[in-house]
Amino acid sequence: MIETIKIGRLRWLHINVPSEEDFEYLESTFHFHPLDLEDCRQANQRSKIDIYDDYYFLILHFPVFDKKNRFIKTREVKIFWGKDYIITVGKTHWVVDNLFKEAYEQDQRGEDFEIGTSDALLYAILEKLMNETIYLLRKVGLELELINRELFSARAQRVIERLSVTRKNIILLNTMLKPQLRVFNKFESGVVRGFADNMEDYWGNILDYYNRMWDMTEDYGELIEGLSTTFDSMQTNKTNEIMKILTLISSIVLPLTFLTGLYGMNVLLPLQHNNRAFWIIIGIMVIISVGMLLYFRRKKWM
Repeated sequence: MIETIKIGRLRWLHINVPSEEDFEYLESTFHFHPLDLEDCRQANQRSKIDIYDDYYFLILHFPVFDKKNRFIKTREVKIFWGKDYIITVGKTHWVVDNLFKEAYEQDQRGEDFEIGTSDALLYAILEKLMNETIYLLRKVGLELELINRELFSARAQRVIERLSVTRKNIILLNTMLKPQLRVFNKFESGVVRGFADNMEDYWGNILDYYNRMWDMTEDYGELIEGLSTTFDSMQTNKTNEIMKILTLISSIVLPLTFLTGLYGMNVLLPLQHNNRAFWIIIGIMVIISVGMLLYFRRKKWM
């Protein structure tokens, strides 16, 4: 189903669940390239901007959280951008859906729409998407702060889980945002000129938004690696301390075990007829234990 908003000569067509009839309408009315329409039929396409004489075709990726607000997922935004129209196709980011819904309700109320060109509308869509992405990145940054606070707590299992989830999200953000740098650089470099005049500053602002997002992602990537390394070192040191204590205990118990095993044999041994043999052997064992503890302390092994 094609939903349409008319703003003077500008039209915004929003096709949330496109059918073959919708694709045929786009091909016959706007004469879009068949490969672009084929990209709209398929999901998980690479980020790109195709430049034609009378329109541009953009495929962009922006992050969203899942329903449990833990894992980040990718949403594709597919846009046909012409001189007097913007067409958003497919199951897109919720920000685009909400922006279209707001514009549609405003149009139904007969209120004037502040945007008058396709370039300005595209800028508004991209700005909303990037603001939402920056908000999402800040939530990831907050999660890193919480991990940093819990790093020295005794809840190792919880820290491991949160580290794993956050690392997965940052890796996804990295793989999502990195390929799009070259796409948005085309706006700043002038390869993508658009259809309206005096938009250079706005496209530069979009690139600033994106560079900020990318810098945040890189910083968070370095931070999560540092936290992971610190946590692994702490766990390794803790394990080493435990093994050290167990080894010292085993070293002390070993001669005592030998002594008790020796006197447990059914053969003639010294002191076996002495009524105080038990206490003498216990005394020897205590002396051995204390002597070994003093030796370990002298060697600074404990």
